[in-house]
Amino acid sequence: MIVQAQNANKPIPQERIYYPFGVDTVISDDTGATWTKKEMFPGKNDVNIEGGIVQLKDGTIIGLETYVTPGAKPDTGETLLFYSTDGLKTVKGPVTAIFEIPHSNFYASSDDGGRPHVAMRLHRRIIEMPNGDLMTTIYGWQKGDKSPSDYEVHMIKTRVMVFRSSNKGRHWKYVSSITTIPQTQTEGFGEPVLNRVNKGKHAGRLICMMRTGRELFQCYSDNQGKTWSQPLPLIFADRDVYAIEKWKDMFKEVKRKGIFVPENSIEIVGAVVDPDLCVLRSGLLVATFGLRIPAKACWQKFTHPWNGNYMAVSTDGGDSWGNVIQLTSAIPTTHYTAVEEMKEGNTLFITYDWGFWGYKPGRYIYGRTVKIKS
Repeated sequence: MIVQAQNANKPIPQERIYYPFGVDTVISDDTGATWTKKEMFPGKNDVNIEGGIVQLKDGTIIGLETYVTPGAKPDTGETLLFYSTDGLKTVKGPVTAIFEIPHSNFYASSDDGGRPHVAMRLHRRIIEMPNGDLMTTIYGWQKGDKSPSDYEVHMIKTRVMVFRSSNKGRHWKYVSSITTIPQTQTEGFGEPVLNRVNKGKHAGRLICMMRTGRELFQCYSDNQGKTWSQPLPLIFADRDVYAIEKWKDMFKEVKRKGIFVPENSIEIVGAVVDPDLCVLRSGLLVATFGLRIPAKACWQKFTHPWNGNYMAVSTDGGDSWGNVIQLTSAIPTTHYTAVEEMKEGNTLFITYDWGFWGYKPGRYIYGRTVKIKS
């Protein structure tokens, strides 16, 4: 098993855009009992695999750097790709991977901290199709995307775009945008995760979950990503981000930007963030995600019982998510999770953090196994 997470250190300065925190990559060969740090490129920053990592059917492991920067040709982007053919004992690359992005606009927005951000973001999963092609998602901007974020006015709302590669990730062609109207909610569509249903009535269906700054949205494609259903919001286990009466009084003395949180209609609402989506060999779908109560002030006061990390299971190919478990409650966390199936069927390894950026008691990454009983 491979886990990569942010650490509290400054990364090595480099010309290419990089995240303001470093990352550590660790490997376990004993189902998570012990972990060994893996420096993929000693003396350099690790490739930030928030852009996705996958082991192909032939055993090759490939990983993509999250940042896609302007390419040498118009309407193209570039990122870094590493690969290994021996289970990460040795790592080759990084080499340049090219994305064809029609009507691209790399200069639309700053990042959520107000920093320059001449890049789009690969995110979460690379999936291998039956014919060996790969598919993945980017969130970013095309020309005409100009709607500002409701609570971070220096940010422009993003759209989610789908790409396909026929040469193991070296070159990617644009397939579609999830929607041509990305201006939903406070952030647009971002932090997507893409996966493919493997069994049941929806076998072959692509499902994409996306963050919006409010509810989590889900849509699907039955023609390999060429067109998509209308993205619709999901509410898991009645955890409604608009149920502000359940936490309004708790934040009546908490201020953000000089205003008491309950008096700000943007700040008081909750948010579901950074979904992950795993398709199990049995055909079950497992989603993990974080719920912030509320969206920003959750780090000033994190003790609401809804605030935390969650897991949901679908038995019908994503039509419904009736099985929900809250993994953590009322702890300091960034609400970012990851999930993979282990060698034992219907057994999951789930990771999440304790602490958040700049949290003085520290920040730690935890992993736990979860067994799903039929």
